[in-house]
Amino acid sequence: MKGLNADRKVLIDRYLEAILEVNKTLNLTRIEDSEEARLLHVEDSLSGLEELKAAPDGLYGDLGSGGGFPGVPLAIASGRQTILVDSVKKKMAAVASVVDELGLASQIDTYDGRIEDLAVERAGQFSALTARALSRLSVLMELASPLLKNGGHLICYKAQLSDEELEHALSLQKYLGMKLVSDRAFLLSDNETARRIVVFEKYKEPGLKLPRRVGLAQKKPL
Repeated sequence: MKGLNADRKVLIDRYLEAILEVNKTLNLTRIEDSEEARLLHVEDSLSGLEELKAAPDGLYGDLGSGGGFPGVPLAIASGRQTILVDSVKKKMAAVASVVDELGLASQIDTYDGRIEDLAVERAGQFSALTARALSRLSVLMELASPLLKNGGHLICYKAQLSDEELEHALSLQKYLGMKLVSDRAFLLSDNETARRIVVFEKYKEPGLKLPRRVGLAQKKPL
């Protein structure tokens, strides 16, 4: 958590501890060890902070947020208004409760529905979106495009990224109104865990009507 002030570090640590406590009775994360969680949740989440800072100012959303990673650490670190998005209502209720306990409810909101439904309700309102271990790049681009304002950034966290997956995503850039703006590979502090953060910018409206019907992006990908 280099570069963060002490108050923000404490808040992130308190959030992680609270989520691990909730996780004892509700399956929010498969990681139970606090040191492993600090690496794979907190450090991994904050590894995309420079990409979030490079996005335009404005509303930030975390797609498929699960236990609130990377959304909550990035929200605390950046100070952005944030919406955590996940269709699993129990997870979002638990995360919302912890966020409220930490006094962050005025900054961090939750949405316990489908991404496609949010895209209808809040079309073109987001300046930045993150997605960590959620889906293929091409699917993420399709889901993100109607949510993003022109100039907004989709920040994709990947543990592994095949050439085929990247090439397919690049082939759909013009069709989805998205263009690749950065691609960074690195190791976490254990010097073993490989990560790659790929960022697309929405530069125009897509060439098809989005969002498609709920679930089609995954069931019948472009």
